[in-house]
Amino acid sequence: MSELRGACIIGQSGGPTSVINASAYGVIRAALDSGVITRVLGAAHGIKGVLDDVLYDMSQEDPAELERLKYTPSSALGSCRYKLADPDKDDTDYKRILEIFKKYDVRYFFYNGGNDSMDTCNKISKYMMKVGYECRIMGIPKTIDNDLYGTDHCPGYGSAAKYIATSCMEIFHDARVY
Repeated sequence: MSELRGACIIGQSGGPTSVINASAYGVIRAALDSGVITRVLGAAHGIKGVLDDVLYDMSQEDPAELERLKYTPSSALGSCRYKLADPDKDDTDYKRILEIFKKYDVRYFFYNGGNDSMDTCNKISKYMMKVGYECRIMGIPKTIDNDLYGTDHCPGYGSAAKYIATSCMEIFHDARVY
């Protein structure tokens, strides 16, 4: 794969997990340090932020604040549960996404979420190939369900399992008091 220069967008979608912001931090930090990514944009409320052109310039954020993302709960960029239509039936959203990608010279799109988010990545990737726009589309799994095809385990799964195990141990110790 050749080096592709351009901006990137990172978005979050679906329910918040304990790893969604840590994953976002990893992408943002690596993108800011990259020699090929020219600008790092965060999409407000996932794909809705792309469609509405509500993007944050992550290079303007205080590095110490970005560092805190690793330990911040919820979805720092905002989330959504917006499902893109089949592009063969309605390509309105895809045309808008392409318009935004061209406006900001976006060549990398990172989307952090679960099954529907990976479906969004797949649909956008296929559409960009169809229209001949060179762009790398990458899904970042965070689901606690551990049900994404092709993954051994998702980052959110271990966190959920640890939480349940810890809660059970605490209940056991509390119950032994009586």
